[in-house]
Amino acid sequence: MAGLAEVASCGEDTFPKILLRNAIDFGTRTAFREKNFGIWQSWTWSDVLNEIRSFSLGLKELGLQPGDKVAIVGANRPRLYWSMVAAQAVGAVPVPVYADSVAEEMAYVLGHAEVRFAVVEDQEQVDKLQSMSTEVPSLTQIIYDETRGLRDYDHTNLHDFSVVQERGRKVLAADAGAEKAWADGFSAATGTDIAVMLYTSGTTGRPKGVMLSFDNLVISARNGNTFDSLDESEEVLAYLPMAWIGDHVFSLAQAFTAAYCVNCPENMDTIEVDRLEIAPSYFFAPPRVFENMLTSILVKMEDAGPTKKKLFDYFLGVARNCGEKILNGESVPLKDRFLYGLGNFFVYAPLKNRMGLTRLKVGYTAGEAIGPEIFQFYRGLGLNLKQLYGQTEASVYITLQPDGEIYGDTVGKPAPDVELKIADNGEVLYRSPGVFVGYFKNDEATRSTKTEDGWVHTGDAGFIADNGHLKIIDRAKDVGKLTSGALFAPKYIENKLKFFPNIKEAVAFGNERDMVGVFINIDLTSVGSWAERHNVNYASYQELAAHPDVYAMIEGHVDQVNRDLAAEPMMAGAQIQRFLILHKELDADDGELTRTQKVRRTFIADRYAPLIEALYDGSTQKYVKTEVTFEDGRIGAIEATVEIRNLTPHPVGAIQQEAAE
Repeated sequence: MAGLAEVASCGEDTFPKILLRNAIDFGTRTAFREKNFGIWQSWTWSDVLNEIRSFSLGLKELGLQPGDKVAIVGANRPRLYWSMVAAQAVGAVPVPVYADSVAEEMAYVLGHAEVRFAVVEDQEQVDKLQSMSTEVPSLTQIIYDETRGLRDYDHTNLHDFSVVQERGRKVLAADAGAEKAWADGFSAATGTDIAVMLYTSGTTGRPKGVMLSFDNLVISARNGNTFDSLDESEEVLAYLPMAWIGDHVFSLAQAFTAAYCVNCPENMDTIEVDRLEIAPSYFFAPPRVFENMLTSILVKMEDAGPTKKKLFDYFLGVARNCGEKILNGESVPLKDRFLYGLGNFFVYAPLKNRMGLTRLKVGYTAGEAIGPEIFQFYRGLGLNLKQLYGQTEASVYITLQPDGEIYGDTVGKPAPDVELKIADNGEVLYRSPGVFVGYFKNDEATRSTKTEDGWVHTGDAGFIADNGHLKIIDRAKDVGKLTSGALFAPKYIENKLKFFPNIKEAVAFGNERDMVGVFINIDLTSVGSWAERHNVNYASYQELAAHPDVYAMIEGHVDQVNRDLAAEPMMAGAQIQRFLILHKELDADDGELTRTQKVRRTFIADRYAPLIEALYDGSTQKYVKTEVTFEDGRIGAIEATVEIRNLTPHPVGAIQQEAAE
């Protein structure tokens, strides 16, 4: 180990070097866990060093060269995380890819990145990659983790992960100096070298390959750890797409720099149980996860007995009144503290336990704006949930919310070492150590995004409030005005709609039009539960979405949002006057959402142009036929006659007067 210490001491500016340091300082601490067949398997930092070293040497034996690109495809698995660091130790660049990408999307990324090697999870990913050999001629070697179903495949250029590791172990066994030679191989690497290439979600076009250096990631990760006092004692659950910058920072960069433990769930269906068993102290989820958790809670409470329901509703009112104040350490009357304590015993603690968040030190949500009401619900329970604002191009961190300064309508102050400014047109710009090196093979896009002096255009419109916190209004290109001159911020309206558990997704229209119209996706779980309680019969999502009783319920939600908007002078002119419930769920496989579940507005505007036209021409219904992609890859079509309903805006003065009374 002495030889390795020499390499580690030459500077902990890359993940392979940090790995050596962790094996020395935290060798016996658990670094990774994976649940398999219901049992958690564990690896210490010393184990992880051995696993990564043998695989790295095996990759080198297979012909991996410095500068090569290595695709990482699959669900969150320790071996896939280790593969990234193993590739970096050789001088290669890992390229995580969204595992649920259809073949065409994946082929573009792999071809554009010029990948030579791929490390994948299982047979499904092997089949997908082998099917695109013509589109990706550079791909020559595929290594798989799960062996099931692959025994009879041609293994000329296909390799079992364990077999590759065994090749590396043979090198170590045959040469006493191989261990030190391996470490010496990356001792000369520096923080300015490219650490990873992550592709953007492609909301406005083809994904771009964001090149991030070790300095970008290591400095940003250490700043994040320091900001929230994260250390080797933390537990996190790695369940978000590995190709997303959030997971890369929280489950690899911060995990390595803080030396905390990363837990990989058995599969997507067991996440709730796995989270309950692990009880993470540091937890990250995009707004959709928190929305779904809240929906699940509210649906279950609708089925609870009347006493439990009354108790739940009463103490939620107490939490709304004083929960966040208590969490912030503010002064609260003794009576409210007593009631909150009772609420914690009867409601809040059981809820936190059910969500697996009993040990939460800090939780974050980002990716898109979260509804203020949803944010306040979790903080009211006593959970230290915060918002951050970030981008792939920033190595996540742009703003963070300091403890005691957490507001539902802002995303915090500049993160450590981050400079922030607002352009004349309202666009948010930042500069930081996390700013990306550039877009791979796209100098023009790099120049249009990053200025020569390092300022990055976010594409988001916002302003810095009097308290120094950044407030994001919407995507700069999406913010507009109605013909009346009223401000139109679609995401702001959509988030208010999505607070209701019955509404899964919403898309608002209105820029340069005389009113706001909205598409709504119902939440099948929530509305299905409601339908059972109200004896509403249906055989499909399409039937449920078109049911008159469902329309009436959704109309009530939209009207409530209008009441809220009417009470806000800036947004009062953008009340919703027409809405429809889409006959199908928006789906990433149909191109309507990105792989990170963001709405692709331009695509939707083109795809559903007849429905948008119907929103504004006074139609009460519209026939539509929509092409869809089924799970097995078949192409089909859904036909429906979609109803369109009108709403009357609320008078601004009357609502404000009513609120005052």
